[in-house]
Amino acid sequence: MIIRNGNVVLKNSVEKKDILIDGNKIVKIADFIPANGSEEIDASGKHVFPGLIDMHVHLREPGFERKEDIESGAKAAVKGGFTQVCCMPNTNPVVDNKVVVTYIKAREKEVNLCKIHPIGAITKGLKGEEMAAIAGMKKAGAVAISDDGVAVKNARLMRLAMEYAKGFNIICLCHCEDKDLVDGGSVHEGLNATIAGLKGIPRAAEDTIIARELCLAEELDTPVHICHVSTYSGVRMIRDAKRAGVKVTAETCPHYYSFTDEIIKTYDTNTKVNPPIREEIDKQAILEGLKDGTLDCIVTDHAPHHADDKNVEYNLAAFGISGIETSFGFAITNLYKKGVLSLNEIADKMSGAPARILGLDGGELKEGGVADLMIADLNESWVIEPEKFVSKGKNNPFGGQKLDGVVKYTIVDGDVKYRA
Repeated sequence: MIIRNGNVVLKNSVEKKDILIDGNKIVKIADFIPANGSEEIDASGKHVFPGLIDMHVHLREPGFERKEDIESGAKAAVKGGFTQVCCMPNTNPVVDNKVVVTYIKAREKEVNLCKIHPIGAITKGLKGEEMAAIAGMKKAGAVAISDDGVAVKNARLMRLAMEYAKGFNIICLCHCEDKDLVDGGSVHEGLNATIAGLKGIPRAAEDTIIARELCLAEELDTPVHICHVSTYSGVRMIRDAKRAGVKVTAETCPHYYSFTDEIIKTYDTNTKVNPPIREEIDKQAILEGLKDGTLDCIVTDHAPHHADDKNVEYNLAAFGISGIETSFGFAITNLYKKGVLSLNEIADKMSGAPARILGLDGGELKEGGVADLMIADLNESWVIEPEKFVSKGKNNPFGGQKLDGVVKYTIVDGDVKYRA
């Protein structure tokens, strides 16, 4: 396959190039590649990115297929420009042993759309009591461990898990949330929670566990990754830790850099997400953290739900936003077009950094590299219509929002898996 005349987003530049793909490899990137009878894609006026990598999604299978399954989640992923996704372990049964990891990898092959990397649980059943079978999960294909959805409450157990993960050269992805401080809250604790009459969640619920994980990472001299950062104080702690030499990486999501808790005043339960969308000071700190490298990655935390899980009163609704089909559009609209990040920086946050952190093949367009690519038109606009998502999860509160950046092709291992 030859991709012609695309604006190719390389590591440090954007250049008009042709790309020659043979099998699952990029063979050549050049100003002009002669026709050789191969399939050709005309990318004139469009941008060619490394295939996006989402290191934080919920595919719900096994156990919660009414919300999403591996096939519907993979279809949504390639429509969103993602060639690789990493699925969290809070399924039923929990991904806490090699059998469930093996099942997910088998389903990946059956579906044959994007690459799917299971993330194993830190503790058995996500109960925070006993360490899961990390060695077996790693051997079966798990790329990291996390008790996402809950924090490991026992600090000693978390320390042991981080030591153990270091021995197997994998990383702990930490969901930072003190349940005692959450105390049944639904939204960010602030003026808008008071106006709406909804119980709030303080920043300290997130920050206290971020601080603990940073202390453990420094003590053990081992890498740690902080999930879905939402507070200005969390950004500050991570920045200070990085400057002190702590081996920490961190991620945030489009809803934290694009919106504030003003949106909860609609009482739309689709705005209910964990951690909650916070105030302007937090949004600005997250934008600054993305800009200065404190926050390494942009993930979706794609959390699809059945309509029944959201069509209840706010306090009873499930947490989560279905966001894998909108993430790239938010990045182009609210980061690139507003001058926060360059296209190279967006490619790194959404592909390069996740690949480096998890040791995945991909994340960069280069000769000899894997042929995972995404082609997009950055000047074409579209309107979010959740009812038209290919994901089973239609729970997205941003319907009607106009975004720039339309994914035209998603290519995985040299095969076109999505064509607009």
